Amino acid sequence: MSPRRNRPRGAPKASSAREGQDRYGLEHTEEWRGEEWVVRRISGGAAAKHYRCPGCDQEIPPGVPHVVAWQREGSVDDRRHWHGACWGARERRSARMRRPGGAQRWM
Repeated sequence: MSPRRNRPRGAPKASSAREGQDRYGLEHTEEWRGEEWVVRRISGGAAAKHYRCPGCDQEIPPGVPHVVAWQREGSVDDRRHWHGACWGARERRSARMRRPGGAQRWM
């Protein structure tokens, strides 16, 4: 018996850009504090590093699905990795932002 085909013959393969979107999630924008934020959901399989959530100041270990958000007008260096629940509750709490030297301030 021949293997089952998942797509019709002659169908084009997905481009590498599309595969990247599937792995890292599609981006969308949300309004927060009067500014547009780009938001991307990251699957557990794509989460390969340790991050610190600015909502709860707890670690996000590798393999845990989470949210990456940054201001539309900001730079790539301004991306922050949030727990999904912390991003959803961002209106009810303020985020901790680390200053150089380890001091913290509240946004």
